[in-house]
Amino acid sequence: MNSPKKELHLNAFVMPNGHHEAAWRHPSTDPHRAATLKHYVDIARTAERGKLDSLFLADGVALWGNVRYNSHTLFEPLTLLSALAGATERIGLIATASTTYNEPYHLARKFASLDHLSGGRAGWNIVTSAGEDEARNFNLDARPAHALRYERATEFVEVARKLWDSWDDDAAVIDKASGVYADTGRIRPIDHDGPHFQVRGPLNIPRPVQGHPLLVQAGSSETGKEYAARFAEAVFTAQQTFAEGKAFYDDVKGRLAKYGRSPDEIKILPGISPILGRTEAEAKEREAELNALITPAYGVRQLSNMLDHDLTPYPLDGPLPDVGTFTEGAQSRFELVTGLARRENLTIRQLIERLAGGRGHRVFAGTATQVADQLEHWFTEGAADGFNVMPPTLPGGLEDFVDLVVPELRRRGLFRTEYTATTLRGHYGLARPVNRIPVKEHAA
Repeated sequence: MNSPKKELHLNAFVMPNGHHEAAWRHPSTDPHRAATLKHYVDIARTAERGKLDSLFLADGVALWGNVRYNSHTLFEPLTLLSALAGATERIGLIATASTTYNEPYHLARKFASLDHLSGGRAGWNIVTSAGEDEARNFNLDARPAHALRYERATEFVEVARKLWDSWDDDAAVIDKASGVYADTGRIRPIDHDGPHFQVRGPLNIPRPVQGHPLLVQAGSSETGKEYAARFAEAVFTAQQTFAEGKAFYDDVKGRLAKYGRSPDEIKILPGISPILGRTEAEAKEREAELNALITPAYGVRQLSNMLDHDLTPYPLDGPLPDVGTFTEGAQSRFELVTGLARRENLTIRQLIERLAGGRGHRVFAGTATQVADQLEHWFTEGAADGFNVMPPTLPGGLEDFVDLVVPELRRRGLFRTEYTATTLRGHYGLARPVNRIPVKEHAA
């Protein structure tokens, strides 16, 4: 008996107007509408119509870049996704939240709430917050060191998982006849006492529908990859070439055994920003049209933030200056950007243009067939389990992907035609975690 053909996973990565930095200036977008709930409801329903696995919202806790020249993320993700939970039925809902500027009890409760409200569709993209501006919004003069941020993040997630397990699945008995709402022998404090957190517990909401919300991670530094191997169930990553994608895929999957995990317990989802046209020439024209709307002053600021180096004194048509070899910020993105500039001998202006569509994620302009060819190649040759789709403009870019690329992937037998599960874990084919606190410990 033949085993069913493996299918790839697709996640819609949503920004207010799209991922191209000039999307807000494009005639197809409406920045005013991007400040409304209806805008995001329509996007979510488009993604759900395409049977995509999940919807993902990035976040930061500072005003990034130069708002004079670009729109910015408006809404706090968990708040917005809670509203979208009521407007959708099946699609997963993944929110970004920082372990550096939050407390475990607070976030564990929020994600448990979203999981219950959505019927088991919540996911947490775990970030450690690399920006200096973020630190200054939280009583700090500078961001904590990279290693310290990950040390805190490790303990943070351990505490969150203990809190989700502080209730047994059957703790809420809800017996009206006896007057017993919950079996308190199946609810217990976690009594966590660590270097960063002291948390008594238990959580004040029953165990999430999924056991634990899906855990997602996006760091690709050495520390980030090790963290992903230990905790993550999906990884969002930026890879420019197939060779880089394949190396990353094999590296992360190869680290799982030391944590008692198998390679199929984690899904690697590289980002791709597809610019679609009826012909390749039309797609290239659309890409050029977007790039013509770039404001260089904004691009220089963004690039300076990525590299932790002020580039404003340098000529746009000159080479990237020496920016060193290390940053306490986003290390993997630093390496990707400097590697791209060196490999292709790009000027600052050229580098800004290359990054405008995806901030280091791969941008591909072509027909639906050509985009599907790219996705199939990476998927079947072991460089990806699926993709983090980053429409260049919204809502049009996602509508094009759902209406043109998804049917092509279905014709090739690479993507579902209908949802077969009701939870985000179900979409990804991942098991529901068992409660790691034995019942006898609860009873004690």
